[in-house]
Amino acid sequence: MKVISVNRALASPRLIGGRSVLTAIGKQPVEGPVAVGPLGLEGDEQADLSVHGGIGKALYAYPVQHAAFWQTVRAQAGVAGWKAPLPPGLMGENLGIDGPPEDQLWVGDQWHLPGCVLAVSEPRFPCFKFNAAMGFAQAARLMVQSGYCGSYLAVLQPGHIAAGDPIELRPGPREVNIRELFRARARA
Repeated sequence: MKVISVNRALASPRLIGGRSVLTAIGKQPVEGPVAVGPLGLEGDEQADLSVHGGIGKALYAYPVQHAAFWQTVRAQAGVAGWKAPLPPGLMGENLGIDGPPEDQLWVGDQWHLPGCVLAVSEPRFPCFKFNAAMGFAQAARLMVQSGYCGSYLAVLQPGHIAAGDPIELRPGPREVNIRELFRARARA
């Protein structure tokens, strides 16, 4: 496992569905180490703290292995070309990771990086802002159907993170994996 990209954004207004909405979903990659504390990356914001951010959702990680799926569905929806790469941070992720999919990540797993320690806490649930970021109205529904949700992380040991950092996964209690939890909550 390793960090492929570190992404952040400040919340700003964006026109979505004909109204101005505050969002920070369109994260941009940054070079070099970025400080990370209990509430996330230095210089990163979340617009709606009722559903994003906080101690248990300080960072959002997304496996880069899902990029081909999203490239295909965005091309089918006519919002991007067939060979258009998925830009880092488009999903709203702070960390693009080369790592296991959601059915191989468990609540309580710890990620030991050279400069910090993180813990897998819960799946991400998409909202209307995700549809806008992806460019088509069915994106959130496709995330639910595919189970390609990514995971939120808590910061156990603050420090710094950089693209290229290796991640050592130390297994947690193995009681519920991220995909199982995502699907159970999506049905509720």
